[in-house]
Amino acid sequence: MIKETVFKSFDNKEALEAQLAERIANQLQDAVDARGKASLIVSGGSTPLKLFELLSKKGIDWSDVYITLADERWVSAEHSDSNERLVRNNLLKNRAANAKFRGLKNMYSSPEEGCAMAIEQLGSFPTPFDVVVLGMGNDGHTCSWFPCAAEAELDNALTTTDLCVAVKPGNAPHSRITLSKSAILASRQIYLHIVGEQKLDVYRQALASDDCREMPIRAVLGQHKTPVDVYWSA
Repeated sequence: MIKETVFKSFDNKEALEAQLAERIANQLQDAVDARGKASLIVSGGSTPLKLFELLSKKGIDWSDVYITLADERWVSAEHSDSNERLVRNNLLKNRAANAKFRGLKNMYSSPEEGCAMAIEQLGSFPTPFDVVVLGMGNDGHTCSWFPCAAEAELDNALTTTDLCVAVKPGNAPHSRITLSKSAILASRQIYLHIVGEQKLDVYRQALASDDCREMPIRAVLGQHKTPVDVYWSA
């Protein structure tokens, strides 16, 4: 059965965040009830901060929920640009303080050197991932699949069967580690969380073609393997 992308529009961010937090919490708890544990992949940036806050207060079995990131800048967990720092400060608190979090950054000096350890550390995560929450840049990137990256690097991220790959964006700061396309699509549910008219325009552009090199978000939107729900508000 072909799975079509579902687009959900909300009048305001608050309504979106409330419904998405409820959906995610219910799916995670259903996974725990059915299989004993659940996995949640989240993204950084400013858009999901309130979502994280709401989610952290949900009364589910957080000690059985495994959380990691869709991608990470290769900076320390205390760095202001760290996605791990953002998640620790905004999600891993309140009731969600008991969740099992694994960051992608480790002690190696580069993501190329650290990829193997990151993959090993995610080995205990229940798969397929139960819920993946993605964002999207104005250039059509998601995770750290950047159109400005070297062609070989982006192609590797979109074609490898490895869980993680290293990326050096052409015009974005910091070397990065990112989950691959195959890892993201090995999930039960993907949410694309976007806000604002500009992101809506980018989303529409993404639907107009299947060139993933031009807009890597198309690798998620154009597939029919994994359900994708797009949550948008003005």
